[in-house]
Amino acid sequence: MAESLSATATTSIIDPFEHLNIKLNPDGSITRHNQFPTPHNIPQNPTNKLPILIDAHGGGFILFSAATQLFHETCCRLSAHLPALIVSFEYRLAPEHRLPAAYDDALEALRWLCRQANQIHGGDCDPWLKDCADFSRCFLLGTSAGGNITFYAALRALDSDLSPVKIVGHIYNQPFFGGIKRTESELRCVNDRILPLSVNDLMWSLALPEGCDRDHWFCDPTVEGPHQEKIRRLQRCLVRGHVGDPLIDRQKEFVKLLEARGVKVDARFREGGYHGVDLFDPSKLQILEDDVKDFIDASLE
Repeated sequence: MAESLSATATTSIIDPFEHLNIKLNPDGSITRHNQFPTPHNIPQNPTNKLPILIDAHGGGFILFSAATQLFHETCCRLSAHLPALIVSFEYRLAPEHRLPAAYDDALEALRWLCRQANQIHGGDCDPWLKDCADFSRCFLLGTSAGGNITFYAALRALDSDLSPVKIVGHIYNQPFFGGIKRTESELRCVNDRILPLSVNDLMWSLALPEGCDRDHWFCDPTVEGPHQEKIRRLQRCLVRGHVGDPLIDRQKEFVKLLEARGVKVDARFREGGYHGVDLFDPSKLQILEDDVKDFIDASLE
């Protein structure tokens, strides 16, 4: 590993493994101690066709799934509020499957959706999609690491024929980016209660390709990489963040990058909050719902 986990430039009082409730195994894999229930609430089919949100969950690339209760319930609320059909996909977790595995899985989710759309008259399309979905109004949605994943998946999708699926916009909610050089917000929040810097570093060390450090373009989209020339081709984007998030400076840099490439960006940064606040604070979830609805409505005008 190019960058030692202990070689951080700051002092942390937090054990990142204990904080994440994981154990590093001798073979390099991790044991995840948390188990989460999978609720099964199936809403009634709407009368009119609905836009589709293709959703990637958060978890620092190493934790959780689409079935994790917090993410599932958030999607249920968002789906009812918009209204929209949300397709949450599973992706392989690091360190057992390091990046770009999650990007590959996200692109495969888009290809799966394309196959569903092409089977709509042949009887093999998923009934929910057949009855409810408007494949010409699709949005990519990602929270935290999911925002990173959907960003790079979107760039890959630009060179894929997904017809008749049409991606109209992208929603990046507190997207997870990093870099070697510390930002002011990272230094201010070294021992943040949700995302302390040592945990941030650990997640990247477990997720990035072997031999790579946080200067890799998977982590820092502002550095040189094959992605740069594609950014200008992205559809309009919503980028959300909170000042209390250690990653807020990274998210603002991300907005500047998009705008510099000519991408139409709706940036919404608010005071207070913390990383993942929408999952725990119902009032902040309501604001997320309103922001996403405003963005979708504006994108479909």
